[in-house]
This record gives sequence, C-alpha cells and structure tokens, in this order.
Amino acid sequence: MSSISSGDARERRRTVTAIKEALRELRNQLSLLNHQVSRRLELKDVDLDCLELVQRHGAMTPGELARRAGLHPATLTGILDRLQRAGWITRERDPNAADRRAVTVRAVKDRNPELFSLYSGMNASLDDLFTGYSEAELALLADFLRRTTALGRTATEELAEE
Repeated sequence: MSSISSGDARERRRTVTAIKEALRELRNQLSLLNHQVSRRLELKDVDLDCLELVQRHGAMTPGELARRAGLHPATLTGILDRLQRAGWITRERDPNAADRRAVTVRAVKDRNPELFSLYSGMNASLDDLFTGYSEAELALLADFLRRTTALGRTATEELAEE
C-alpha cells in the first residue's frame, strides 16, 4: 500500500503539471526575448542561436556547429555568411588540417558588450530575484535546470535520429 494519500497524489500531479506549464511559458518568454535581441541586432533568430552556441562552446567547425544547432550544413552556410558579414564571427582556415578547405568558426569577442547590453535588463532582474533564495534553494534550482537541460538534450537527440 502506498504511503501517499490520494489527495497528496492529486496535489503532487497538480504541482508537477504547474511546473511543466511554467517551463513551457519560460521557453516562450525567452524565445520572445531572443527574438527582440535578434531584431535589434538585425539578425534572424536562428543566427542568434548559432552565435550563442559559438560564444558558449568556443571555436568549432561548421559541421560541429550544424550538429549542435540541429541544422543541415547547407542551411548553416547562409547563417555563417550573415554572421560574418555582420561582424559577429570569423571563419579561419586551419593550416594543419588535411583538407585545405577546413575552417574554424570563432565569435568576435569585441562584439560581446553589444550583445550583453541587450540582455542586461533580464540579467539584472534575475540577480534581484536570486537574492530572495537561500544558497540551498539556489543549489536546488541549479540542479533542476541542469538535469532538465540534459533531459531536453536527450529528447532532441532522439527526435533527430528518427
């Protein structure tokens, strides 16, 4: 026999549902924020996504970026062209590569302040929000977000394989 009463089980289901709904709403709000940042920078949303991947993970090949972004390499070429024309990335030839066409994509670090300034309002608001949480609560939130991100990565990879 379960030690959880049916009322407790219902309440747990309601809470879990509320968390899932809040995550969907968060995804939507962050997507809208990123859309506004893209618009200000005169980039497409997918361009900003790719730029974020290069900034976050460092220099990488176009093939690696395409895999991380879940994009076809031909689609990525146009994105990289736009990002390079706008001065956000460089494509550098790898002198040690067997294939002389091999390039590495790097974010232009001098542009970071421009990008970061567009997120400064959200970052300041988050800093204010975090002051209301204890260290233990912040650790729990960080763990939840890391684990949720890992689950999302796995679900994405599974869908990509189908």
